[in-house]
Amino acid sequence: MNITKKTITLVIIIGFTYCLKAQQTPTFSEYNYNPFIINPAYAGLTENTEFTLSNTGFFNQFDGSPKSFSFSGHGSLNRNKIGIGAGITRDKIGVTTSTAFFAAYSYKIFFDFKSNRPYWQLYDAGVLSFGITAGLQQYQNNLTELGILDDPKFSQDINATIPTIGFSVLFNHASFYVGLSTPNVMGDRLASDSDLVLNSPYYGYIGYRFYNNRFKDFMIKPNILLKHEEGAPLQADFNVSLSYKNKLEIGTGYRTSNAINFLAGVYLYKHLRAIYTYNLANKNTTFGSTHGIILSLQLGDGYSND
Repeated sequence: MNITKKTITLVIIIGFTYCLKAQQTPTFSEYNYNPFIINPAYAGLTENTEFTLSNTGFFNQFDGSPKSFSFSGHGSLNRNKIGIGAGITRDKIGVTTSTAFFAAYSYKIFFDFKSNRPYWQLYDAGVLSFGITAGLQQYQNNLTELGILDDPKFSQDINATIPTIGFSVLFNHASFYVGLSTPNVMGDRLASDSDLVLNSPYYGYIGYRFYNNRFKDFMIKPNILLKHEEGAPLQADFNVSLSYKNKLEIGTGYRTSNAINFLAGVYLYKHLRAIYTYNLANKNTTFGSTHGIILSLQLGDGYSND
C-alpha cells in the first residue's frame, strides 16, 4: 500500500476515534435473510429452528476497512407462541473492534388472516411478536497502535464492557411486515470505561410481498430499512428481491450513503441457503466495495414445502 493510502487510512481512523460520541453501529446488509440479528421479535417466527452465519468485508484488501461477522440461532416453543435465540456479532474498523453477545426471548399473538399467499410460504402469517434481549458488548479501541505520541487523547487504549438490554416489536402478515427495534436502550450508562460515549441505534423496517396465483412460483419483495442514531445522519436501505419457490433469489438495492447493493442466492439440499452480497461503493468512498456471504441452516422441513 503506497504512502497516500496509508495517510488516508490514518486520517480516517483518527476521525473515527474523535467521533466516538457519534459512533455508528453497522447496518447489517443481511437483515432480509436474518432479521433476528436486528429484531429479536423475529425469534421463532419460522416453524423450524434456524442458524445463520454471515461475514462482510473479509475479502477487502484495504487496511482498516470495515469487517463484520455474525452467528445466530433461534427457534420456537409452546406451539410457536414463544421464541428463543442467541447471537454474537463482531465488527472491526481501523483500530476499533466491537464484539456483542445477546440472548433473546419473544412472545407472539396470532391472528387468522385469510390472505393470498404462496404454497411454499414457511413463516407464520398474522403474528404480532414482542422481543427482549439481554447481553454484553465489548469495545476495544487500540489508540496506541496509531503511534501518535504528542496527543493525550491517543495515549492509552479504551477497553470497555457494556451490559445491554434491547426491545423490539414485529407484525407479520402474509402480504407485508413491519418492525421496530433497538439493541441497547441503556446506551453507555453501565459502561466499565467512562471514556467511552456510546449511543444506541434504532431500527425500523417495512416490506411487502407481491404474489399472484397466476405466477404462483414467484414473489417480489421490496423493503426499506431505516436506522437512526444520535449524532449520525439517518441511514436508509431501499431493496427489492425476486424469489423463485424458495430455491433461487436475486436482488438489488440502494443505501443512502451512496452505495448500491446486489445479491444472489440459492437454496441447497432443502435445509441450506447461501446468499452472496456485493456492496458497490461510489468513487468517493475511501474503503471501496465489499463482498459478503450469508449461510443459513434450517432444521425440520427446511426451506421447502414441496
